[in-house]
Amino acid sequence: MPAEARTWDPTPALPAVTPRAEAPTLYDDEAGGNANADDPAIWRNPKDPDRSLVIATAKEGGLRVYDLDARQIQSIAAPRPGRRDDAPGRFNNVDLVQGLRLRGGSAQGARADLAVTTDRGNDRLRFYRIDGDRHRSGRGAGPLTDVTDAAAPPVFSRDQDEINDQKTAYGLATWTDKASGRSYALVSRRNRTTVALIEIRPTPTGTVTYRTVRTLDLPSAFRLPNGTSWTPCAEPDELPQVEGMVVDPATGMLYAGQEDVGIWRVRADLKGAPKLVDKVREYGVPGVYDERTEECTPGTDPGYGGSRLAADVEGLTLLTEPDGDGYLLASSQGDNTFALYDRELGDHNEYEGGFRITAASATLDGSEECDGAAVLNAPLGRRYPHGLLVVQDGHDTPVQGDREATGFKFVDLGEVMERIDD
Repeated sequence: MPAEARTWDPTPALPAVTPRAEAPTLYDDEAGGNANADDPAIWRNPKDPDRSLVIATAKEGGLRVYDLDARQIQSIAAPRPGRRDDAPGRFNNVDLVQGLRLRGGSAQGARADLAVTTDRGNDRLRFYRIDGDRHRSGRGAGPLTDVTDAAAPPVFSRDQDEINDQKTAYGLATWTDKASGRSYALVSRRNRTTVALIEIRPTPTGTVTYRTVRTLDLPSAFRLPNGTSWTPCAEPDELPQVEGMVVDPATGMLYAGQEDVGIWRVRADLKGAPKLVDKVREYGVPGVYDERTEECTPGTDPGYGGSRLAADVEGLTLLTEPDGDGYLLASSQGDNTFALYDRELGDHNEYEGGFRITAASATLDGSEECDGAAVLNAPLGRRYPHGLLVVQDGHDTPVQGDREATGFKFVDLGEVMERIDD
């Protein structure tokens, strides 16, 4: 029998936290360099935690590097298109690799921390060595240096024409296999359900390249309890894509957010069968795409979805605790909340609660329609002795006229932990 139609409260009562700082607003227009905030990563400076960094993508605007006061200290441009009609560089997601042994030059065999980003515009991974000793504000040398090998291949595309179709490298999570010591990137494909396992490989000249090990296609159609098949509504030729991803190094499990479906768990080597940890509320809701409005008109909710995530499920990050416990944190973009799931596999990643990030003042707003998030539960000097949460804000305010404004909010992790422990 069909399930009863249902409704849900789009604004559940969850504790609120406020940001302590925000990075300068980015504007997605010509005057702003077509910069659009997307995904952050937090690098802890082991020598001087006060000089730790937040590295974040700005899509066509490239990369931004911020200090713990949320001041920009470096901006790295995305590559320009090779031909007039080629897609420009577009940095989508970013993650870190710790202690990769680089080769070549005077630093033969030296270990380095890297920022890795998906260049969606060129269907490539790009690598930046992090040097905390070069951390200084203003113009000139910054802490990131490009070490991408010039011969690094496209991740998914066969040629430039396919790259221009932009079914390219999109979401990203890094993973270092404890057994082999090898480092990998898990990369999703825009408008497709594919996730690729890619080995990160230093070259003899000191640059970094990669090779694809294997791929996994998540489902694009789903059998519902009433016997019907459901596919999330989308534009023609678009499948339900994955963006937010994170690997738990303790278990070697990848968590992948399929935006209109839910959160999957699968072995990071992509050899196992994926398991759906939680579903978005809209799971199973039929929809019809309207070419005129370029929007989907939803039908009646049959009641097969979850109750904690509102599509899109976005930035996933891992909040670890010293005793081995912790949480998988997910951005529930559709209702401006953040959901927490138990990290322990023995507890079946059960839901543990959630929170919102609301305005601290008239000039320091909260986070809405959050894309990317990063958390680090480690002392970060005098500013964040209890750790840091950085989230993207899809509607930064106040705005200048009708400009599309986005940014990143810095939240004291100690405050988050107090709220979720209440």
